[in-house]
Amino acid sequence: MHQLTAPLRARLPALLPPALQLLLARVGIAAVFFLSGRTKVQGLLTIKPFTYELFRSEYALPLIPPEIAAPAAAYAEHLFPLLLVLGLCTRLSALALLGMTAVIEILVYPAAWPTHLLWTAVLLPLIAQGGGAWSLDRVLFK
Repeated sequence: MHQLTAPLRARLPALLPPALQLLLARVGIAAVFFLSGRTKVQGLLTIKPFTYELFRSEYALPLIPPEIAAPAAAYAEHLFPLLLVLGLCTRLSALALLGMTAVIEILVYPAAWPTHLLWTAVLLPLIAQGGGAWSLDRVLFK
């Protein structure tokens, strides 16, 4: 069996370089958060009235009023994914989304831990390694 898989295993690093892995992680997790952010706004970035209601009831956070939490979450779910796709401020953006994930897990949807664990697994390499060779971070801050 080893003889059959050895050629493929030898070529895998070239087929799946770290730059590609980090790019896919950046784009994949960005899509999750960006699409969530789009549900909270209408037009370009106008917060929907329903979003405030969600933050009063289902998403209620201690110490943060809905009038602050709703736009903060909606804008963060647009800004940080955009930065991730560009590979700009990758570590900071991934850390911010990991913080949002922790808040969601601990205070809003603790039963959704498998989803949040998956998000964490995607965000941690971005925090540890940055955006990779195919990122604006690499171009601007060699």
